[in-house]
Amino acid sequence: MIQLYDSGIYLVNGEICKNAEIAAAKAGHPVDRVQAEQGTMAYGILKAHNVSSNMDNLQLKFDSMTSHDITYVGIIQTARASGMTAFPMPYVLTNCHNSLCAVGGTINEDDHKFALSAAHKYGGIYVPTNMANIHSYNREAMAGCGKMILGSDSHTRYGAIGTMAVGEGGGELAKQLVGRTYDFARPGVIAVYLHGTPRPGIGPHDVALSLVGAVYKNGYVKNKVMEFVGPGIAGLPMEYRNAIDVMTTETTCWSSIWETDDKTEAYLAMHGRSGDYRSLHPAETAYYDGCISIDLSTIECTIAMPMHPSNTFTIHELQANAADILHEVETAANAQIKGARMDLMSKFHDGHIWVDQGEIAGCAGGTFDNICAAADILRGKSCGNGAFTLSIYPGSMPALSELIRNGAATDLISAGALMRECFCGPCFGAGDCPANGEFSIRHTTRNFPNREGSKPGEGQMSAVALMDARSIAATAANGGRLTAATDIDVSYTNPEYHYEAGIYEKRVYNGWTKPEPETQLRFGPNIKDWPEMPALTDDLLVRICSYITDPVTTTDELIPSGETSSYRSNPERLSEFALSRRDPQYVPRSKVMRAIERERRANGQIPEDITRVYDALRAAGIACNPADTDIGSAIFANMPGDGSAREQAASCQRVMGGSANFARQYATKRYRSNCINWGMTPFLVEHPEAFALDDYIFIPGIRKAVLENAESIPACIIKPDGSVTPLTLSTGALTETERQIIIDGCLINYYRNH
Repeated sequence: MIQLYDSGIYLVNGEICKNAEIAAAKAGHPVDRVQAEQGTMAYGILKAHNVSSNMDNLQLKFDSMTSHDITYVGIIQTARASGMTAFPMPYVLTNCHNSLCAVGGTINEDDHKFALSAAHKYGGIYVPTNMANIHSYNREAMAGCGKMILGSDSHTRYGAIGTMAVGEGGGELAKQLVGRTYDFARPGVIAVYLHGTPRPGIGPHDVALSLVGAVYKNGYVKNKVMEFVGPGIAGLPMEYRNAIDVMTTETTCWSSIWETDDKTEAYLAMHGRSGDYRSLHPAETAYYDGCISIDLSTIECTIAMPMHPSNTFTIHELQANAADILHEVETAANAQIKGARMDLMSKFHDGHIWVDQGEIAGCAGGTFDNICAAADILRGKSCGNGAFTLSIYPGSMPALSELIRNGAATDLISAGALMRECFCGPCFGAGDCPANGEFSIRHTTRNFPNREGSKPGEGQMSAVALMDARSIAATAANGGRLTAATDIDVSYTNPEYHYEAGIYEKRVYNGWTKPEPETQLRFGPNIKDWPEMPALTDDLLVRICSYITDPVTTTDELIPSGETSSYRSNPERLSEFALSRRDPQYVPRSKVMRAIERERRANGQIPEDITRVYDALRAAGIACNPADTDIGSAIFANMPGDGSAREQAASCQRVMGGSANFARQYATKRYRSNCINWGMTPFLVEHPEAFALDDYIFIPGIRKAVLENAESIPACIIKPDGSVTPLTLSTGALTETERQIIIDGCLINYYRNH
């Protein structure tokens, strides 16, 4: 059972107290809420990394950073353009996303060689292709108790090892590289109180998906820290904790932290880092802004149906109501998808649900413990020679080495599974894309629309559900018949893991504290500099070039993941893919506006369509000066930015001529930050029904309003028929630095100017 408390709670000596009176009785003395807020683990770690004296408005510096090969080129290019000469902290560059050089030809490998040259030049840490996925390496080599790590991947989560890790867009990493800070109002902290013990067959994804299903839709932990406490932690192996922790990203929380114990200490010692252990626990009395109580013994085998990790059912619930649930999910998906149809009803026949593909992969699924559990289930069995396939992607080469040594890899291969490289591809559509109409079950992090690689615009659509490795293996043992791991008889061996440090020592280049400034960066033909971004003018005129009414718009819809990966180092080419799966006409519309603005800046010429807009404004008595008005495109979405930290979800709009986003709210802090760092004003609007696709919005005095952080910004809508109506906007709270970045046009301009 998962229980959400409807108000804050006190934790006194590890026991939940619903109010101050109960807490005082338990503690034996009065309790002060302000002081108790300082008793969380999160508060102590944030305080240690805050370089300002103000704990309400944090200015953080991190212990290390990490990026993979679809983000690090843009980050380093931004930092270079902003004056960076050496990495000021350990910076890990992994190669686990664009490692398939058959996709993109030499483009991908050119990026890898760029990163190696950057590691030499600036003093970084380079993890070669297929050695480890980004989060496995950081767990094994970088995370430690009380540390903070910033990564340009949304699943940067190492809380189970006592590290508060944050996934952000590249702009925030570039700030750290040039000595600036991560500025953020101190987040609330939510206790996740674990008690009980999971039953055999219940894996970490079952716990994680149940948690995501309970808190995502109600925003219970949005932009907060999830602090895992309680007696249930002690019964969980470290990899089990890691696999739950990495999925906290899907709750929309900001970061996570866990209590540490002898298992944490042993984990760090095994990886040769005993000195990174520290006992972390809340103070005797700690106050939390909310509490999620999870009885681990009640968790069932769980499945997250398309198209979100929060769309959860127990597997038994799905089996008992297969026709109804499959129809409901299929109908909802087809209402959202444009250009193709999802087919789930055909997967239910002969009294069972049948799937076509299984994947156990990456930072969530590819852990040693998960793969060993799958091997226990499949030992001596067969996946069959039908349509069903099973692929295993271990998280790191040290893990794969041990799987080979203890025979688990052989057991899986003998059962018909494919053992693959350390590659994140199945998580974002760059590996094992299902065939049209197929149903794939995956122990990966996400099942957003088309994230597995489908292209609805070309008539191709498959479906992905998330499940734990154990239930995937049980399904494989039954030839693709959906099966809960608790429904099979198996003895789990839980073999001990032996870490071989020499695997990394022989291949990873560690240049930290040893920069070689004379090294020349190695550029490939696809690695391009960021184009020039204009500063914000006094007024702003934008055309709504995409109007999306879905409840949530993911970063995968804003910029697709799979087929775009090879172009992440080429801003202009990548921008052609913006919204390509969700709204293919966005790019043509936005290009028109970009061309208009470039012409205006070059010679002051304004086309007739824009002249009519200005005439309508003047006729309505609204002063406007075309010479001081930036002309751009904009999108509206109810809640954009759920999912990936990738800055390209915003930068592609900017490169394509975007000047603003309009939203009821932003799904994540990181997407809003990405908009700001690329010079796009993140407008909030309460009544978006007042405007529509192709309407123009004029915001007079926008430069002044941003500089003054105005609570309310007057604007007006210009309809195609020339009518003009008022509109009120806001931006939410902006820090002084954020305001100046928007004014300057982007983060690069900000550093050049200041």
